[in-house]
Amino acid sequence: MTALLATATYTVDPWDPSYGVAYGDELDSREPRAALDLDVELPAASWRAVSPAHTAALPSSVLFLDGVRRIDARVWVHGVAPQPVPAIAASLAAGLVRCDGTARIVDVRIDRSLYTSAAGARDLDTRHATYTVRPSRAGRPDDDLVLAVQRRLAELEVELATAWQTAWQSERPAGSAVDGLLVVDGPLRGHATHVAGAVGYVKTHHVPYLPPDQAAVVAGMAAGERSPVFAMTTSWRRYSWYLRLAERSAGGSAAPWSGVVRLECSADLAAAGAVALADLTARLLPPFASTPHKDPRAPQNLVPIGGLERQLRHRLGDPALLYRALRAAARE
Repeated sequence: MTALLATATYTVDPWDPSYGVAYGDELDSREPRAALDLDVELPAASWRAVSPAHTAALPSSVLFLDGVRRIDARVWVHGVAPQPVPAIAASLAAGLVRCDGTARIVDVRIDRSLYTSAAGARDLDTRHATYTVRPSRAGRPDDDLVLAVQRRLAELEVELATAWQTAWQSERPAGSAVDGLLVVDGPLRGHATHVAGAVGYVKTHHVPYLPPDQAAVVAGMAAGERSPVFAMTTSWRRYSWYLRLAERSAGGSAAPWSGVVRLECSADLAAAGAVALADLTARLLPPFASTPHKDPRAPQNLVPIGGLERQLRHRLGDPALLYRALRAAARE
């Protein structure tokens, strides 16, 4: 099952493509502990649940940005090094949903690439798709290849956000404190940090960042309330805050942090701009919370994001068909 392409040949691994590959939250949780500045909006000793101010005009629409990724095959590259070099063939899709009274997908981008550290690798052509070579670091094969996939997905998402930025900001209503709201599913780092109004939306809490007193404030928040804005620095600096989307009873769980998400925005903003964004998220996001009978990740997985994910996975194509095409290309 090898194919000559310039000086390189390829072997498609028959194992399950996802075997042994860490994804998403598993890698994100390796971030170092955060250095916190809890006094950005309120002194740390005076923290309390914050109800959003309703003085600023709301934007005419909200954008939700998300991406999905799938390993189509694990590949070995031969003939370019003394030993075979690992690679992965991956399909990515990024999309934007616009909500302005109705929800609709306004843009989607698809990418299929071959990630490897092999210097002599070339694009892998199959009957149904071409996998463009994208170099990765040579180190821990699984982690470095997956990180290369994540970086490419972030690039796709930034391309989408940048393309929509000009038109989006032109619709800013008079009296609005911010340009709008772009909700990026996941941490903001490597995404649209330069887009005004962009916030990262983190659904899970792998790391307990806050000290006990401030964590107790978050646990006691009511639906629609948020924590004060604070600054946090790990390998990068940003503003952050917590928001409760729904009451605990609505989700059927009595867990203290049930229905709580963490949001973050660029530290390039003034503190007042971060506070305005925090208020905007508390006003706009709770109505988009999902329900348990429709989504097992309710209420944190927002309805527009859940719908976008389903559409993007559909647009990635049939994984079995693409896998067979990769194996057929390797035999040619």
